Amino acid sequence: MEKEEFIKRLTELRMNKGVSARDMSLSLGQSPGYINNIENGVNLPSMTVFFYICDYFGITPKEFFDEDNSNPAKIRELDTVAKHLSSEELEHIITIINDLIKNKQCK
Repeated sequence: MEKEEFIKRLTELRMNKGVSARDMSLSLGQSPGYINNIENGVNLPSMTVFFYICDYFGITPKEFFDEDNSNPAKIRELDTVAKHLSSEELEHIITIINDLIKNKQCK
């Protein structure tokens, strides 16, 4: 992943969480402009802070780098609850998801 892709992914995850760069910076124990500086390409986080960022989003580093998964925390939550469903219930959920995807593609 290139620097620009890292920045885009960080911004995407932050926006999906609905927090400002300032609030995220402070939650990580950094200066108010820390995340803003990363998103503007001024610097990149250390490995230690990168792991804190992943913890902040509730995701693994692997999920951070999975650009096809725009909301990894929600996907993991879906996976967790789906494990408690029967085969028939899972088929219903799969049908609903496929219908949602088809409707989205038609728009």
